[in-house]
Amino acid sequence: MQELDNRLAQIQLEPANTKNLKAFVGELNGNIKILEKGFNVKIFQNGNKLSISGDHDSIQKASNAINDLYASTTKGIEISREVIQMAINNNEEITPEIIAPNGVEYVIKAPKKVIRPRGRNQNDYLAKMSSYEINFGVGPAGTGKTYLAVAKAVEMLLSEKVKKIILIRPAVEAGEKLGFLPGDLSQKVDPYLRPLYDALYEMLGFEQVARLLEKEILEVAPLAYLRGRTLNNSFIIMDESQNTTADQMKMFLTRMGFGSYAIINGDMTQIDLPKHIESGLKHSLNVLENVEGIGFTYFSSKDVVRHPLVRKIVDAYEAFDK
Repeated sequence: MQELDNRLAQIQLEPANTKNLKAFVGELNGNIKILEKGFNVKIFQNGNKLSISGDHDSIQKASNAINDLYASTTKGIEISREVIQMAINNNEEITPEIIAPNGVEYVIKAPKKVIRPRGRNQNDYLAKMSSYEINFGVGPAGTGKTYLAVAKAVEMLLSEKVKKIILIRPAVEAGEKLGFLPGDLSQKVDPYLRPLYDALYEMLGFEQVARLLEKEILEVAPLAYLRGRTLNNSFIIMDESQNTTADQMKMFLTRMGFGSYAIINGDMTQIDLPKHIESGLKHSLNVLENVEGIGFTYFSSKDVVRHPLVRKIVDAYEAFDK
């Protein structure tokens, strides 16, 4: 980056590839406009040369994000709004966060999509899923906990490291009970597992997901239906685990058989249990924190990959509750 003064800098993107430049800039300069708003700078583009005006720190952060995003285009990564937002999040400090400090970026190739980590916590989460048989992912909505767990499950199923994927969610929801919903058990539970289904459809396609369900290679069940079972050679994902009781969490964790992997995801700010009942997720984090062989990944608002306002909302609630 060439600095002309404290309020103006120029950078040159290399290699000067027309296709990559077009992907980076976006339709009607849309990507550049998002970066301008995110860093409170003005960006002027002429081919592979960009001028950035603003205060010194903002210019530095924007330059780091621009170089990150352009490097992504050279790897064939689609520059979506989510990718841009994570580049903004990762470069809020003048010295940007290194996604893979050890040089290993964990990438998952599903039939319909290539999944790459967006930030160090996501990369660490994928790394721990490759190292530990039980993993906890804790943090606010929109941080990729569920999506990455499904991606890992798909990878392990297709590589025949497991024979089955089991999706679990406790049947406790904000202001609504399963008994009031129409349909049989599967139809009652399915709406609450929609984020898991959506990720599967995106990675495998609707028809393959339907075949896996029909063959019972993909199983969906409420938590209570695991009692008495031993789950062998399975990749088990429990979402919304903050809504388990301590007894339910213990029951779930002791269902694991040989060759199985368990992912327990939850958000401690979204507990829908009665006030007098302690969250099984909170309890288990305290009980298991020193147990070897279990991975823990803690996400924060910085990892949110949804609309930028979601991150601000998460931060506002955390500040209000302190």
